[in-house]
Amino acid sequence: MVEPLLPLIVEPAELEAALGADGLLIVDLNEPGLYAEGHVPGAVNLSFASLIGPRPPAMGTLPSAEQLSAALSGIGLTRDHHVVAYDTEGTGKASRFLWTLDVVGHPNASLLNGGFHSWGGEGHPRETEANAPTPGDYAVSIGDGALAEKNYILEHLDDDNVVVLDCRTPAEYSGDDMRAARGGHIPGAVNFDWMLAIDRDRNIRLKSADEITAMLTDLGVTPDKEIIAHCQTHHRSSHTYMVLKSLGYTNIKGYDGSWSEWGNDPDVPIE
Repeated sequence: MVEPLLPLIVEPAELEAALGADGLLIVDLNEPGLYAEGHVPGAVNLSFASLIGPRPPAMGTLPSAEQLSAALSGIGLTRDHHVVAYDTEGTGKASRFLWTLDVVGHPNASLLNGGFHSWGGEGHPRETEANAPTPGDYAVSIGDGALAEKNYILEHLDDDNVVVLDCRTPAEYSGDDMRAARGGHIPGAVNFDWMLAIDRDRNIRLKSADEITAMLTDLGVTPDKEIIAHCQTHHRSSHTYMVLKSLGYTNIKGYDGSWSEWGNDPDVPIE
């Protein structure tokens, strides 16, 4: 296995120092228009839609292995690449991409702390010319190491060693804000709004590890448990997945069906 070039959560200055390094692939998850306005030098643009295969009413589910293979091959990704991902929207899209790479077993990847907010807001170089990758052949298989599906959660509802972490707002969790046929939450799930981990005063970087760890510990979300993160479409909760990974949690999964699947299924329990 190739050694990582950069830490899991990479600061803009660290990435700038690594620009042009052999084996580095920087992936911009913004819409093409935003990418064209300015991006990290050398970054290739990847359509977020290519990472999703909606199965209505579940709108954030993984696509087929064939669709993922085409998307990753299209940006020229190889197993030897160290990927750095970012976006301009709070790094939820970039985190979903990095979670997807975990699902398919890609070895080395990083999240740009603060995304393009920190990069652009702190004077790091940008370019506007598009980078056209040389397409490759990145064949994937979808594993279950980082993926939890509905039936898996149903099987573990009474398992004290498994914590379902609901990363939606408190209003969504309580059912006051209904975004599916039914409101509420998965029985036993604990609520951690994904935005609690973000420091708005530091260009939406992650808050300190100590601060986030204290909040999670208060909720019983500890590294000795298996943690299953979800939101409405596993966009916001992908960010929380990356937060947990950065804190050293090793047994974490994302539920791609999330509330858009669970909340619209009359045959599963809710609170």
